[in-house]
Amino acid sequence: MKIGLDVLGGDFAPDSNIKGAIEAQKQLEDSQRIVLFGDEEANRKAIAAAAGDPSKFDYVHAPENISMHEHPTKAITQKPNSSIAKGFELLKSGEIDSFSSAGNTGAMLVGAMFSVKTVPGVLRPAIATNVPKLKDGFGILLDVGANADCKPEMLNQFAILGSIYAEHVYGIQSPKVGLLNIGEEEEKGNNLTVATYPLLKENTKINFIGNAEGRDLFSDHADVMVCDGYTGNVVLKLAESFYVVTLKKGFKDQFFDRFNYEQYGGSPILGVNAPVIIGHGISTPEAIKNMVLLSRDMISSNFIDRIKSAFN
Repeated sequence: MKIGLDVLGGDFAPDSNIKGAIEAQKQLEDSQRIVLFGDEEANRKAIAAAAGDPSKFDYVHAPENISMHEHPTKAITQKPNSSIAKGFELLKSGEIDSFSSAGNTGAMLVGAMFSVKTVPGVLRPAIATNVPKLKDGFGILLDVGANADCKPEMLNQFAILGSIYAEHVYGIQSPKVGLLNIGEEEEKGNNLTVATYPLLKENTKINFIGNAEGRDLFSDHADVMVCDGYTGNVVLKLAESFYVVTLKKGFKDQFFDRFNYEQYGGSPILGVNAPVIIGHGISTPEAIKNMVLLSRDMISSNFIDRIKSAFN
């Protein structure tokens, strides 16, 4: 197993990424290798300096970095030796099994779409995130930013992608799917949700339980919440702020601690032909470690093959 990691992506790169990779490597089997994309000599030295063993990692020399403010498509094409471009090059050729980065989100989306491409039958890939539950565990919310404007058919497919992810990567049996809406009744909502409801209701590949309101987000009402990327991103940013607010107020609570993005590592792009994970720009070593471990779990679960079967 070859797990690709961009060492140059993120606000605290490369230090945070190197330290996270070292911690993740301690939890991997000998047959599971982390492939580091960045300046090879600098990465080897950094691992040694952080009390790691450079021989336990594989390296791809990709010294250029795509910054957060660069145009995604231009950067991918004009910087072939960048860590993100090289990562997708090897992912496409099958030399690595997954690729993750805390760098430019747009470049990660563009790279995934143009290299490994979407699974045949999938209209648009979606970005998924974890949402903590009050009692225990968490649910899945998608899309949270890949598609600001959606068609009903796309939301119907997001439900399938989210269900497969919840079941096979996180072990949630027959995950309950809810359509994020402004009311419980079938006829409630805007043009998009009203048109999406009957598609989800007739979809035999999911366990659809009806509409879900914002107040249901942290309950056991649904395991998978489906919405357009605009709505999902607003909800995600609001939820992330809860953890920050509790820290500023000096309030310590186990539930709000689970809003800490570090625990989940990153957000996968669901619907493309390989595991691709986007990390938070402010990823710490703990977040990087968990992003690598999530990559491992996605590879181990044969998640991509299950998506291909569902859309075949």
